[in-house]
Amino acid sequence: MKAKEIQELLDFIASSGLAEVNIETEQFKIAVKKYSEPQTLTVTQVPQAIAQPVAPVQAPVAQPAAQPKAETPSTPTEASNKNLITIKSPMIGTFYRSANPDSPSFVNIGDEVKQGQTVCIIEAMKLFNEIESEVSGKIVKVLVENATPVEYDQPLFLVEPK
Repeated sequence: MKAKEIQELLDFIASSGLAEVNIETEQFKIAVKKYSEPQTLTVTQVPQAIAQPVAPVQAPVAQPAAQPKAETPSTPTEASNKNLITIKSPMIGTFYRSANPDSPSFVNIGDEVKQGQTVCIIEAMKLFNEIESEVSGKIVKVLVENATPVEYDQPLFLVEPK
């Protein structure tokens, strides 16, 4: 199968709405799966001890006690970070805030979004995948620059739920 034929097959699958296609012949076997639901992956990292030279320990020097500062968040988002929901990338690809360079962004900071509303596009292997909001709420922060690569499960937006 030639590269052009594979590209045409991928374009057909993208436009058809099929979630999975498997083709097997005597010459090749190809399986294409389109992720329609975000998938979660749990990774546990085991800390490793790294041998480093140890600096000599100095005796503590008495210093006047610092007065505790009253915690005043500099922005409203810092105060409510615990309430925010993160919209994450369901795939690896290139992040785009709009459908094309001349179009306005799908969402901006302060915009109200509804569950299922398109918030961005991620291009993966010449396929443009619309990413939809999983919650209704207000966009508080855009965490990725336009036209930059993103990883699987990378945070894209912070949303304050309704």
